[in-house]
Amino acid sequence: MWTYHNPVSIHAGSGSLAQLPALLAGRRALLVTFPEAAALGLEQSIANLLGAQLAGTENAVRPNPDVSWLSAMHERVWSEHAEAQCVVAFGGGSVIDCAKAMLASTPSGRFDELLAHLRDGTPLAAGRAKALIAIPTTAGTGSEVTPWATLWDAAAGSKYSLHRDWTWPEAAIIDPKLMLSLPPGATLASGLDALSHALEAIWNVNRNPVSSSLAAAAARAIVATLPLLMRKPADLALRERMAIAALQAGLAFSNTKTALAHSLSYDITLHHGIAHGIACSFSLPHVMRLAFGRDAQVDTLLLQIFGAADRDGAVARLSGLLENLGVSTDPAHYGIADAWDTLVQRALQGPRGRNFIAAVH
Repeated sequence: MWTYHNPVSIHAGSGSLAQLPALLAGRRALLVTFPEAAALGLEQSIANLLGAQLAGTENAVRPNPDVSWLSAMHERVWSEHAEAQCVVAFGGGSVIDCAKAMLASTPSGRFDELLAHLRDGTPLAAGRAKALIAIPTTAGTGSEVTPWATLWDAAAGSKYSLHRDWTWPEAAIIDPKLMLSLPPGATLASGLDALSHALEAIWNVNRNPVSSSLAAAAARAIVATLPLLMRKPADLALRERMAIAALQAGLAFSNTKTALAHSLSYDITLHHGIAHGIACSFSLPHVMRLAFGRDAQVDTLLLQIFGAADRDGAVARLSGLLENLGVSTDPAHYGIADAWDTLVQRALQGPRGRNFIAAVH
């Protein structure tokens, strides 16, 4: 027996941003976005669209949301914008994850209680929660259709995953027009993050027929589309294909969670400063080699995705895709060659690593 569940209302297609006022249904909203949104004219576009429905803006989100600055933002949100009924997260994965950390008040009004929950698993008596509408400006995060927020604690050398009933977005708007201004580096990293989500949902102990179907469709589309998009970044049709593929990958891993490649990536991002999308994708050929031979249906899907006759052919196709996109698959390139085996073994013991079909349970 299996269950597939995803409660997010999805609104997609070119120009779908225009649906935002109707989705708010008369509620006032706090906009959470990234600093560059103002210079790109995106922040003003949202303000014009919402008018009096816009209660305020938080536009200082940095990559890899860290508790060192999330604390002040959370307390500011709940002291200055407590009456805003909804948060609109407009940006990439860091923005959407940051917004999820803003959604619920704490009994004292301080972030410390949320931080204790993240660090120690202390019960969190969250107060009222705001609704979340997620509008990704990258094709890759999947956070717009998942309940998890990845939050960082660089000072403690830690990464946390916030997951509560109220961290599911109420709705997601997928408008590929918003992705046309995405620079090449971010286009590549987010696209490879989506590929990782798709493949990790396939070689996963929590997979089910629906998640596997979504993941396989996403992986095939990304393999075919991302190289073309890197050559033609202004092509709206290619942006839309990548946006839908990233959405499908998000819908897949919303039910499976990620696995070994993501488990590996967190230390690499935290200690070596490698962008998340690269950190979780350069290892995919190594991980896929380990995945083969564990489940016949998984093997068949992987061979179909990469148009290969056997494991070695599939691994070679995936390695070639990454190398042709300028992403080295050699751990030495990231300064971790000597520690590679140790990192893999440690990652296999992590909560995401244990989702991998070759992990020992």
